[in-house]
Amino acid sequence: MQNTDIDIKNVNPSRILNLNVGVLGHVDSGKTSLVKTLSTLLSTASLDKSSQSRQRGITLDLGFSAFLMPLPPAVKSHEELAKYYDLLQVTLVDCPGHASLIRTIIGGAQIIDMVLLVVDATKGIQTQTAECLVIAEMTTKNLIVVLNKIDLFSDHERSQKLIQVESKIRAALRNSRFVNSPMVGVSACVGGEKVAAVGKDSGNLTNNAIPQTLNVSGLIDLLHEKIQPPKRAQISKDHFHFAIDHCFPIKGKGTVITGTCLSGSVKLNDMIEFPTLSLQRKVKSMQMFRRDVSEVKQGDRAGLCVANLDSKLMERGIAASVDSVKLISGAIAVVKKVRYFRQTLNSGSKFHISVGHTTVMGTVTFFGAQELSERLKRDANGNGPSDVLSPPNDTENQSGLGDNADIAGLPRLIFDFEQDFLQQDGY
Repeated sequence: MQNTDIDIKNVNPSRILNLNVGVLGHVDSGKTSLVKTLSTLLSTASLDKSSQSRQRGITLDLGFSAFLMPLPPAVKSHEELAKYYDLLQVTLVDCPGHASLIRTIIGGAQIIDMVLLVVDATKGIQTQTAECLVIAEMTTKNLIVVLNKIDLFSDHERSQKLIQVESKIRAALRNSRFVNSPMVGVSACVGGEKVAAVGKDSGNLTNNAIPQTLNVSGLIDLLHEKIQPPKRAQISKDHFHFAIDHCFPIKGKGTVITGTCLSGSVKLNDMIEFPTLSLQRKVKSMQMFRRDVSEVKQGDRAGLCVANLDSKLMERGIAASVDSVKLISGAIAVVKKVRYFRQTLNSGSKFHISVGHTTVMGTVTFFGAQELSERLKRDANGNGPSDVLSPPNDTENQSGLGDNADIAGLPRLIFDFEQDFLQQDGY
């Protein structure tokens, strides 16, 4: 299904719809091998390019690469998207699998439309697999389970072994929204993922040696079949909001920030702001996977070049329309404890609080559980005016970047500053 024969230079970038697919899974499940096998376009941050990643043999940071395919059936049938786009670009967000890098995975979760959950078929669900499931449940309805390393099963018993593995994983998913998610068995690199993780540093993989694989075409066909139309605003009044994941200087050009456009759009010569630095800069040039573009819209992965910005000041963060983002020191939020967390949460405790790529320490105060429950019951019974906001009028099956409170199972409530609430401990 991949259009590897397409000359990307002859394709109008504005006619390519970008879909961000998070590749999640336990460490050493073969995520980077799979990404390399699928990818035909590499960004400046892909396939464990850092020397530390290669020395340690594991993914330490988010990686980005892509491949093209014809518009999937669900996108073709979407009147608005089919009018604007001719091809689909699948951007693979290769997330680390090690427990110590969970905050990096959380940062990647805000920019994905769907998930490929990579599982070592010989080991099944592992510790970080469960953590990735928690993150996936909070961010998307669309997930495909990829059973990797099936070459380690002998030919005569492979089919039976896959049935057994699928059954065990289905049982592990029974209490999640992904219990009926499709599964596919593959081998991204026959002989081991370390072979696949090392590749040339070019932006195009078509001339590179291709490792031996099993049933990767089956995964691509399944992906093409299951992809849902992403939520994208063609003409948006939203402010530009750009999640920065890498920043580096180019001699004689300026500083390049790479990331994903979460909302709004930006054009050449627009002024953008870096709120945490209190700086404003003009966009000199823009690229999407080494292709020059004049506009970046919601969902696009891009690199923006600006002048007079010290790259050492901005490793990760956000860029946005001028005066559109305000820095805060506190917030009121509806929270829900994930089912895997067994410890007690107490008011006054300090927690790491992650919003996108930014993580800070914060002191939390829990309150309002009783009042919240009463309000939800009253709304469900239709007694009195509703305090619960209706979700946006979006197509149910559409995917969204990191999605929203509805995906995470959180109610949308009008907060009443005049109401009294009971503080609680032991959540």
